[in-house]
Amino acid sequence: MTGVPWDASYQDGPAPWDVGGPQRAIVRLGADGGFAGTVLDAGCGRGENALYVAALGFSVLGVDVAETALATARAQAVERGIDVEFVAADALQLERLGRKFETVLDCGLFHTFDGDERRGYVASLAAVTEHGGTLYVLCFSDEGPDTGPHPVSREELETAFDSGSGWNITALEPERIETRYHDDGAPAWLATINRV
Repeated sequence: MTGVPWDASYQDGPAPWDVGGPQRAIVRLGADGGFAGTVLDAGCGRGENALYVAALGFSVLGVDVAETALATARAQAVERGIDVEFVAADALQLERLGRKFETVLDCGLFHTFDGDERRGYVASLAAVTEHGGTLYVLCFSDEGPDTGPHPVSREELETAFDSGSGWNITALEPERIETRYHDDGAPAWLATINRV
């Protein structure tokens, strides 16, 4: 999988999902003690969520296919004095990282995969998540007006993370994803999913 199409999103100014800080939903998770152990931010982009979680004192690895975004994320980490690692990786082959994580964050990545890719992505996430670990998925929802591109239904999430996938959805709640084109964010789901 090439990162070229995604990299282009960062070359002419901020990408639509680049809001200049962590998503409010991720900040709430942090405030509520939602993160534990080592943390993976899959599809980290310019790293705002990873930087936020690392600033809370967690060991964080952010991965993406967009080198331009990763370069910005690394520069921001240095500028802010935050210890966080950013590397290029294919989200469909996370096992190549050779590491396991207690908490995994997917903010805006799941909904970019089509139905055929989702099964592989879910397996890739399972390969790097400790048993008993937690995955958070924040993705566009198909419920409500002014949805973002590639909205996902509740049923699609439940099917992707069904009992045969090695996951158990423990919470699936309406949320908002902030974008540069939605004043109050776009309709979203926040799923809390445990690795079983």
